[in-house]
Amino acid sequence: MEILQDPFMQRALLAAVLVGVTAPAVGIHLVQRRQALMGDGIGHVAMTGVGLGFLLSTNPVWMATLVAVVGSVTMELIRAYGRTRGDIALAMLFYGGMAGGVMLMNLSGTGSNANLTSYLFGSLSTVSDEDVTAICLLAGFVLLVTVGLRRQLFAISQDEEFARVTGLPVRVLNLLVAVTAAVTVTVAMRVVGLLLVSALMVVPVAAAQQITRSFAVTFGAAVAIGVSVTLTGTAASYYQDVPPGATIVLLAIAVFVLLTLLAAPLARRRAKAAGAAGAECDLDVPAARRPTDGVQV
Repeated sequence: MEILQDPFMQRALLAAVLVGVTAPAVGIHLVQRRQALMGDGIGHVAMTGVGLGFLLSTNPVWMATLVAVVGSVTMELIRAYGRTRGDIALAMLFYGGMAGGVMLMNLSGTGSNANLTSYLFGSLSTVSDEDVTAICLLAGFVLLVTVGLRRQLFAISQDEEFARVTGLPVRVLNLLVAVTAAVTVTVAMRVVGLLLVSALMVVPVAAAQQITRSFAVTFGAAVAIGVSVTLTGTAASYYQDVPPGATIVLLAIAVFVLLTLLAAPLARRRAKAAGAAGAECDLDVPAARRPTDGVQV
């Protein structure tokens, strides 16, 4: 295939697969915890790391990872301690991160508006071998955490108080989720961009939830959707010369809409099947033992 002949597309497709796997793997926990927009906030903070990387002439991916981790831990601590004006503190953190990135990029001698745009919205042609190495290592960490600690993360995502009673280190696990989300943002920024990465963490999960009923099945379906849309969007950007990040996110939204339309008749069939099963159970129960809606026999 022609698309596999170009070295930069080989790197881009590999990065797309890793992003498609890791973003929903972390996003499912954020959705369960009602923190769907956390990735967007981390993306704003990570912009400072990108600008700092250009200013210090280091790899922007690694520097963005460091700054994003610090920012995500700060966000989690603000959330955990529930400060009265925590929302204002978070807003200043988000906007300050974006403004700091733009300023540092301008101060650096190697940064430019083109560099800034590629990190904000993604750019397949600028993914280097060094970026791929960093993405592979970071994606490995994300998968190790989300798969290896899936039971513990599921527990704190569903009910923190119950998880604390059972003896789980809830605070440590919450910080680990925040760090993993930060790492995922930096994994995905070269493909979909910092401004759109949150969508890839949330939309595939929301789409999978339309047709699935268990956490494990939702996890697998979300990852499958994530990989499908990232690969399709990457290929479309190559053949049609369209922005990769925007294409991937629009495809994910299209899948969500399609599955939402399919979910309604599926839910009706399930309800009908459940009603039929209930009626059969009633027929099997002796008449004297059936409920009588309050009428005494």
